[in-house]
Amino acid sequence: MKAIKARITGALQVGSVIPTCDNSGASLIKIVSVKTKKTVKGRRATAGIGDLVIASVRKGKPGMKKQLVQAVIVRQRKEFRRPSGLRVKFEDNAAVIIKDNVGTPKGTIIKGPVAKEVAERWPGIAKVASMFV
Repeated sequence: MKAIKARITGALQVGSVIPTCDNSGASLIKIVSVKTKKTVKGRRATAGIGDLVIASVRKGKPGMKKQLVQAVIVRQRKEFRRPSGLRVKFEDNAAVIIKDNVGTPKGTIIKGPVAKEVAERWPGIAKVASMFV
């Protein structure tokens, strides 16, 4: 997992329910924790584009419901700033479920655009994604 050069604003809190944009079997996930984020004592971590989160499946195939999965945030509504000065925001929030500690997506198709920062950090997601912004 590489570092991101852009200033990613943490937009999704622990407890946020977001849709997935792949065909892994889950349609809604709830963020349980954010990996590799350090915060002040008592403050909850927030996730942004390219962050790895642990989530619980809320809606989806019966076999996947109530399971803990790892996911990567690929789109967020809150705007973030790239080093060129460009500010980017998406229409919706979305995540992609990945296999445990491998970085390859569980699904075979990713619907909608994926941020360029995610493609740099997660090459497995970049292989499957069809559109980058």
